[in-house]
Amino acid sequence: MERARSRSSPPLVSRTTAIDEPAFAAAFDTLPSPRTTWSAPDDALVIGGGAAATLTADGGDRFGAIRDAATELFESGDVHAGTEAARPRVFGGFAFHEGACDGDPWGPFPEARFVLPRVQLTIADNGAWLTVNAVGADADVSAVEDRLAREVDRFAGLDRRDSVEAAGSRPPRPGISESRRTTSREAWRESVGAAVDRIRDGDLRKVVLAQALEADLAADFPRAATLERLAEKYPDCHRYWFEPAPGESAFFGATPERLVSLRGRTVETDALAGTTGRGETPAEDEWLAQELLDDEKNVHEHELVAETVRDQLEPFAASVSAGERRVRRLATVQHLHTPITAELDADRHVLDLVEALHPTPAVGGLPPDRALATIRETEPFDRGWYAAPVGWIDAAGNGAFAVAIRSAVASRRRATLFAGVGIVSDSDPDREWDEVQLKYRPILDELEGDGAGGSSGR
Repeated sequence: MERARSRSSPPLVSRTTAIDEPAFAAAFDTLPSPRTTWSAPDDALVIGGGAAATLTADGGDRFGAIRDAATELFESGDVHAGTEAARPRVFGGFAFHEGACDGDPWGPFPEARFVLPRVQLTIADNGAWLTVNAVGADADVSAVEDRLAREVDRFAGLDRRDSVEAAGSRPPRPGISESRRTTSREAWRESVGAAVDRIRDGDLRKVVLAQALEADLAADFPRAATLERLAEKYPDCHRYWFEPAPGESAFFGATPERLVSLRGRTVETDALAGTTGRGETPAEDEWLAQELLDDEKNVHEHELVAETVRDQLEPFAASVSAGERRVRRLATVQHLHTPITAELDADRHVLDLVEALHPTPAVGGLPPDRALATIRETEPFDRGWYAAPVGWIDAAGNGAFAVAIRSAVASRRRATLFAGVGIVSDSDPDREWDEVQLKYRPILDELEGDGAGGSSGR
């Protein structure tokens, strides 16, 4: 196993100042690679460029290795930040399991990678903030303050937030010239049938099987425009963008599923499992939602997830409580959702909880080891960072992580999308096939040409 390492060493110097908020695309395009973005309903929008420090790890101890490296990075920081949201954080993610990044399109991605951006724009409730971070030999206070002054001047020349929002100002969606599922319908039926047999025999309780969809793009992938469209369509989701290295592909998405957030000793997480589509009318939408709430298969799948999340938190918690099961509506689908909160019995690092909760039964299965073995035996592609934890960590060990579903890896003319479904004892292969297609839609809609209709993913 490769231990986590920082390509620079402490101490850390960080300086922040308030600026006028620029347009998203202008800020994204002006920042150097590798770029990072993070946004969540209860969090600031962060756009990072460059890397003051990079932490990487591989192997089964990747969570602990990143935790130790992040603690070392932050322990001697000289930080002046005008707002808490702009304080230094490392952003990144993990592979779904050890060895998950061995094949295409995951070659540039380590099994764990976190970056402290060299230049960071934070857009919070109290304004826009520009931060410059430096570590090790670059961590000279005067040099950092000079760099910040230069960056302020550069950002002052960018388009303001509302100045480029006129219709037609964005690049169009690229269009798809050809797409291929990595799993045929016949192979899918066989895989689902075999999983159902194992569940009925008592070897498994649930397993999540996924598919990949390779799409050749008809035009260059419009990075900033795609992220803007996802933000407009999925404002209540966690949105993320990670470039593993300058000039490489990027992993991005808009996920409705929070894995865990930790602030002090307060933990928030979710059980999200059970899916149906959206109706074409309000009445049809309500009917589908009620059908989902009453559907035995979906409710059973959901309760397996909620029960397991509660059980996984209990060893760390003084108390755990779950809210009422409800329907969460997104632009293309509806999910069963149960919010879960906990108060810890001692101070913990967020990665202790991430490691304990990943993978949830919503993306893995039960029992976890048998489900993971089934996934590795069955799926004809590598999951990489798909369905794995992505998020951020701060100097106090607090952080927020999402489950990286509704996601894709994109390069200039190619995108690989991922989607999965939970298999239980009464799963129907054809119905599950259709649900996979439904879960491709958030990303697929942003790739198909403007005005394109019908269904891709042949």
